[in-house]
Amino acid sequence: MPQVAAASAPPELPVEELDWIQMRKDFAGVHAETTKEKMVRKINENPLVPIGCAATLTALGFGLWNFRQGRSQMSQYMMRARILAQGFTVLALIIGVGMTYGTKEPSKKQ
Repeated sequence: MPQVAAASAPPELPVEELDWIQMRKDFAGVHAETTKEKMVRKINENPLVPIGCAATLTALGFGLWNFRQGRSQMSQYMMRARILAQGFTVLALIIGVGMTYGTKEPSKKQ
């Protein structure tokens, strides 16, 4: 006749496991931001960057199209416009980072 093992106490969980369980409870109500939500938030924070990117892409595309058509003078103008649009975009990025850095709350040291 097979012997039935006596019911024993559940094995002790390591402390690391308990930390994860507690952390899950602590962050249960926190919403993780999706990629789309993050992109919309970043565009709202600094709308000049997407405008600069669109201007850069437009100047580049139009310049390459003119180069292919054999209009070298207009192609040169568009490449210069692309450089200006890139400079505008970089400047908008720097200003946006500066504004974001200026509005953040100072961290509290413990």
